Amino acid sequence: MMIQTTGKLPFLEYGPGDDRLGGAKMTYLDSGVIMRVVDSADGDYIVQLSKSHKAFIAKENTRLSPEKIPRPYYLTSSFRVYGDETFDYVTINMEERLPYRSLHEINPSRIVIDLYGATSNTNWISQFATAKEIRNTWYEQTEDDVMRIYIELKHRQHWGHFIQYDSAGQKLVIRVKRQPPVLNIKRLTVAIDAGHGGDNLGASGVSSKILEKDYTLRIAKELNRLLKKNKIKTYMTREKDTSLSMVERVEMLRAANPDLLVSIHLNSSGNMLIKGTSTYYRYIGFRPLSQSILNRMLELQLVEIGNVGNFNFALNGPTDYPNCLVEVAFLSNLQDEKRILDPKFHTAVAQKIYLGIMDWLKKIQ
Repeated sequence: MMIQTTGKLPFLEYGPGDDRLGGAKMTYLDSGVIMRVVDSADGDYIVQLSKSHKAFIAKENTRLSPEKIPRPYYLTSSFRVYGDETFDYVTINMEERLPYRSLHEINPSRIVIDLYGATSNTNWISQFATAKEIRNTWYEQTEDDVMRIYIELKHRQHWGHFIQYDSAGQKLVIRVKRQPPVLNIKRLTVAIDAGHGGDNLGASGVSSKILEKDYTLRIAKELNRLLKKNKIKTYMTREKDTSLSMVERVEMLRAANPDLLVSIHLNSSGNMLIKGTSTYYRYIGFRPLSQSILNRMLELQLVEIGNVGNFNFALNGPTDYPNCLVEVAFLSNLQDEKRILDPKFHTAVAQKIYLGIMDWLKKIQ
């Protein structure tokens, strides 16, 4: 049985595991990507990506495609590497919309894309001087039906990439974001996400019963005010108590095309003794931003919960721009809760996040 991806932000998972943030995501996919179903598990299909690789996908993100017949080979042809006024691109001519995943590598900085089901008939890669961020592009056929594409970057900081098929479905397009020509925060757009909102209440205070959605918005507004005071362009996913799904937030952010994202949350635990602050990232190329912000947050004399990687939070999922989730402090701890209630603390948190972004920019000069 053949299926195709449908809906908004369909994604693959590595296996059947689950937690409060869902299963471990392998990748987001474009729509219309074909896969062969080999089994079913609850609300998921198990799909065969290649001879040696399987994945899970929610049935609700697919449609049956009886018109698609599995073929022994799906061949690739020529690559093209070029740039326009804003982005660099790698395009790969294809016979079909095949599944893929992308990874970051550091030292040197590279985007690595596994293209499942693909067998090379690529005999040339045309590279043009209009590409400003891409240093080199090459591939290797790691398995009979898995092609691995390497995109080496000129700068050590990953600024983001986005993968989709063209409208005809005959070309895979990897769009690579360039490092800004001037690493001055006043030349960047900083996106700010106030966690939760509307009917998504979030955690609540252990004694005050305040709601996370209200205080993430207060801190986000304070950060927005500080950045605007310093003549920095900002974009907020919400500026009032409104309900927004994660898919809606991702789509809004993708349209806004920020240079970086900071998502603000408040933590909670069943153990009232746990307190402190932490930052989160998913992709290793985006870790430096989260490290710099955490280092500044610790100046507020908060306990360190850590810098957490490979995190399955939805807004850490997009590869489009560096992003960082900040869990400011614990609403479930009396000491942290008291600080969260204080407007002066909101101002201090905003200042530390701002300084953390500045530190990050200095380190990558």
